[in-house]
Amino acid sequence: MPFVRIDALRADAERLDALGRAVHDALIETVQIPPEDRFQVLTSHDGANSTLRYGNYFGIQRDDGIVYVAITLRAGRSPAQKQALYRRIAELAQEYAGTEPRNVFVTLTENASLDWSLGNGAAQYADSNGPSDAAR
Repeated sequence: MPFVRIDALRADAERLDALGRAVHDALIETVQIPPEDRFQVLTSHDGANSTLRYGNYFGIQRDDGIVYVAITLRAGRSPAQKQALYRRIAELAQEYAGTEPRNVFVTLTENASLDWSLGNGAAQYADSNGPSDAAR
C-alpha cells in the first residue's frame, strides 16, 4: 500500500501522468505491489506562485526538470529492493516522461500497518479480516 506524491516544475497533464505511471510500474516491478494499488497525488508547480527548490548536493547537477517523488509505504523492504526501486523509477521517468535520471529525487518513508486507514474510518490492516501482508 504505497502512497505517492510527485511534484514537478511546469509539468503538463501528460507529463504528470507519465511520471505517475513510471513510479507505479517501478513499484510493481521491484517491490511487488498489486497493480490496482495506485494512490497518487500529482502536482505541477508553475515556478511563480508555486515552485520547487533544489541544489547540486552530492555533485548532481539538477535543473528545472527536477521531479520530487515521495513514497510512503509499510515497512519491510530490503535495501536491495529499495535500491532497485530508485533505479527503476529513474529509468522509467526517463523512458515515459523524458526526465533525466539526475533530476529524479526520491524519498521513501516507511511506517507500520496500523498507520493506514484506506477509507470508512477503519484501520483495515489492523483488522484480522483486512488486506493480507502481500498487499503492501
